[in-house]
Amino acid sequence: MTGEPPQSTPTRRFRPRHRLGRDLDYRAVFNARLRKGRGPMTVFARPNGLGYDRLGLSVGRKAGPATRRTRLKRLVRESFRLSRDRLPGGFDLIVNLRAHKPLPFERYRDLLVELCAAAAKEQARRDRKREGSS
Repeated sequence: MTGEPPQSTPTRRFRPRHRLGRDLDYRAVFNARLRKGRGPMTVFARPNGLGYDRLGLSVGRKAGPATRRTRLKRLVRESFRLSRDRLPGGFDLIVNLRAHKPLPFERYRDLLVELCAAAAKEQARRDRKREGSS
């Protein structure tokens, strides 16, 4: 036994390909102007044409000291990792968290899925509108 998961089960690792790392990627997502927010979370989205989602995080200093900001980022990363099968797929996502009292993990996961679905729906509406005007 090697300790690796069987080949038939999909891995849920948070690999480097699932991360937004470059400043240009962040700027492109912000410039797409597709934004959905609820409570302390705002999701910025942009189609990436890759077939899988990539995640970037933006947590300002107003959210608290470094330890709190790091904890919030871990919660969102884990939400993303465990919810990838419930996300629309093919988007670059930036999650921005504002200052708030910490929520249960399930609430972050539900917010992420809900906001990503709303962003995908809005992108589909924009695509239909663009096709209609051509």
